[in-house]
Amino acid sequence: MHVFVTGASGWIGSAVVPELVGAGHSVTGLARSDASAAALTSAGAEVVRGTLDDLEVLAGAATAADGVIHLAFKHDIAFTGDFEAAAAADRTAVETFGEALAGSGKPFVLASGVVGLAPGRVATELDGTEPATHLPAGPATRQGTAQLTVALASRGIRSSVLRLPPTVHGDGDGGFMAALIGVTRDRGVSGYVGDGTNRWPAVHRVDAARLFRLALEQADAGAVLHAVADEGVPLRAVAEVIGRHLDVPVTSVAPDDAIAHFGWLGPFVATDGPASSILTRDRFDWQPTQPGLVDDLEKGHYFRTA
Repeated sequence: MHVFVTGASGWIGSAVVPELVGAGHSVTGLARSDASAAALTSAGAEVVRGTLDDLEVLAGAATAADGVIHLAFKHDIAFTGDFEAAAAADRTAVETFGEALAGSGKPFVLASGVVGLAPGRVATELDGTEPATHLPAGPATRQGTAQLTVALASRGIRSSVLRLPPTVHGDGDGGFMAALIGVTRDRGVSGYVGDGTNRWPAVHRVDAARLFRLALEQADAGAVLHAVADEGVPLRAVAEVIGRHLDVPVTSVAPDDAIAHFGWLGPFVATDGPASSILTRDRFDWQPTQPGLVDDLEKGHYFRTA
C-alpha cells in the first residue's frame, strides 16, 4: 500500500515510517524543512514538501495515496499558549482529507488523545462519542475532530481514530517526561500533586507505531483504538524515579500551587486520566512488548545531559 503520512519525521512518525516500510508499504511523508525531508529520505520514504496549512498539498497527496495516517499537530503553538489555534488547524486538515478521500474506501487513521475522555474513571474505546462540554475550547475541538473522523465512515472512507496517551515514551523523547525532568532540575525537587495517586496512561512509541500500522491495514470504518500499554502510572511513582536518578528530594505540591511549580505542565500533572486498551488488544491482537514507563525511566536515558 502507498501511504501518505503527516508528521512523518516527528517523534511518533519517525517510528511509524520504518514500521510501515518494514511491512512492505511505500511511504510518502509531509516535510516542512530540509532536515525533515532528509530524515524521511534516509528512512526510505518519498517526500512531499508542505505544512498543515497547505491544504492543496494535503488533498493532492491523499488522493495519490492508497491510505493516509495523520500524525501532525502544531505542538509548537499548542503548548506555548494557543492550543485552540492548533486544534483548529488540525480540524481543517481533517476536513480536507475527508473531501479528498470521500467515496474512495481508503483508510484514514487519525492520531488523537485519551486525556479528558472520562474524568474520574478509566476511559475505554467506547468513550468520547458526545460533545466534550467539560473541556476547554482547544481540547474540546480536538475531541470533536476525532468524532468527525469516525463520522467520515458514512462518506465511504475507512476512517479510524487511534488515541494516544499523554506520554509516548522512549529514548529520545522530548515530551512530557523530558519537560517534567527539566522542571525537577530547575526546582531542585521532584514533585507530584497532592498525594500523587493520580494516574497517567503511557505507551512506548515502538508499540504505538505497530498499532498505527495495524489500524491502517485492519481497522473497520469508524473504529476507535487505544494505544495504551500502562493503564495508569501513579505520578508519585514517576516522581520517585526522577528524584532517585537526579538525587533530589521527592515532595508533594499542593493542587493550588501546581501551575506555579510546574508551569504549563501543571494541569497535566494534576490530571487523573487512566485509560484501557482491552478492546483494542482483543480486536487487533496487539500486545505491547516494550518497557513500561517506569522501567523506561529507570533505564536512565532521560537523564543524560549534553
